[in-house]
Amino acid sequence: MSNFNCTLSIIVPNYNYAHYLDERLQSIINQTFQDFELILLDDASTDNSAEVLNKYKTHPKVSQIIINEKNSGSPFKQWMKGISLAKGKWIWIAEADDSAELNFLETCMQHVNEENLSFVYTGTKCMNDKSEYIEGDFNLWNGREKDGYATFSGEDFASHNLYWRNTVINASAAIFSKEKALHLQHEDFLKMKNCGDWLFWFRMVLQGNVTEIYQNLNIYRFHQSQTKKGMESGLIWEESFSVSLYMEAYFPNFSNYKKKLHHASIYRIVRKMKNHTIKKKLKDLYKQSFNSNPTLDYYFLKFNLHLSFIPWVITEDKDRLRKK
Repeated sequence: MSNFNCTLSIIVPNYNYAHYLDERLQSIINQTFQDFELILLDDASTDNSAEVLNKYKTHPKVSQIIINEKNSGSPFKQWMKGISLAKGKWIWIAEADDSAELNFLETCMQHVNEENLSFVYTGTKCMNDKSEYIEGDFNLWNGREKDGYATFSGEDFASHNLYWRNTVINASAAIFSKEKALHLQHEDFLKMKNCGDWLFWFRMVLQGNVTEIYQNLNIYRFHQSQTKKGMESGLIWEESFSVSLYMEAYFPNFSNYKKKLHHASIYRIVRKMKNHTIKKKLKDLYKQSFNSNPTLDYYFLKFNLHLSFIPWVITEDKDRLRKK
């Protein structure tokens, strides 16, 4: 492992993804942009991840391999460990089970010199555990692709985009500022298991601007992961309630109309859950968190969608920023 003087630090946080590690690391090592170091982190995996990672210990791009003896309890603690170790000005959290087009870094790094940039991110396409692509419009750009890219002020992006949902589908889609990320070393996102990334991006955009690149260069693997487990257990929705309240506290001027639509858009997914015990628990938590009736809010959302053709009626897509 060598001493590095690089522009970008790539952090690969891994937990029990030995089966995907070689594919992931090859998608990094073969990027057309090469001014980077590679930091490999393992959070006490119980599979043969350590063995796979150690195959790369002499690779000239690998600056560090750290294998925890005890699991940290949160993927976001591993993020911050890697950020603290990084030597580059810019960071890429390359999740261990994902992949990327080989021009992902080159395309993102063309934008990092934009004024006061907090992060830049690309669109995402999804694949399953067999690396087969899954059809679907996961980015919901609705015609924005023709713009190529757009840069927005952080607060505008937070209140019009991130408030509705985490538009950064997963960390592997983004390159962000190390300096700004280090300001968040003691933030609440570190305590979360599922929605910590949503809160992380929210706190990041409050420090600077954001660039969206309308190309699907990130490849997210959707399978029996922490995220999917969080959906099934209900934890992801519990944390999403907390993140929503956090954002609303920062933007106290949000209308009740907008907040009710946002809350109901979360509950619309919750009400489809098959586990009735978890569904009831989340319904009660919804009432407690938002001081509102989730069923009435849901029908309010449906009514609003029927009237979406009216110019003044709010929807997520109408509120979401477009390039001027």
